[in-house]
Amino acid sequence: MSAETRAEKFRRLASARGDRVLKDLELIGNLANRSNYEYTDEEVRKLFSAIEAEVRNTKAKFMTSSGRRRIEF
Repeated sequence: MSAETRAEKFRRLASARGDRVLKDLELIGNLANRSNYEYTDEEVRKLFSAIEAEVRNTKAKFMTSSGRRRIEF
């Protein structure tokens, strides 16, 4: 059996981790149900500010100095 290539490993891990992030975002969306949860606009703003900041930071790791993406699908 041949060893997994770095590209195959990336695709396998990216798929699993991406699926997990999307599922977690779906679960966060469930928190919007005011019949089950109580929250302030400020709490929601802080939650999404933190999520958006981490998305920006993570996306930046995939960018080269020219601003072009290193990985193409």
